[in-house]
Amino acid sequence: MSDIKDLTEKIKEFRDKRDWMQFHNHKDMALSMLLEAAEVLEHFQWKSPQEIEDYARTNKSEIAEELADVALYLFELADNLGVDLRNAMEKKLDKNDQKYPIEKARGKHTKYNKL
Repeated sequence: MSDIKDLTEKIKEFRDKRDWMQFHNHKDMALSMLLEAAEVLEHFQWKSPQEIEDYARTNKSEIAEELADVALYLFELADNLGVDLRNAMEKKLDKNDQKYPIEKARGKHTKYNKL
């Protein structure tokens, strides 16, 4: 079994033991994922590039918790929608590989339609 499936099963077990599925509709899960992503961003708000590097080193565990919150909602939402997240990610990487060929995109942050 894949790591994503194993983790998703643990997430569902945690949720179901608390009878929370009734609250986990697609909209609220997507909203919660976005709110947690904003909490990740909050760690870096108003900091210079050097401050960010120092802060990230000294606050790694707090940032990791916020990233985990995003991932927990992501894994559950994908499962609730019947999306095979591993497969979807692999397909997206393949698609991005076509949109951003190495010879055109290497070292550039240009969007694919401007390469």
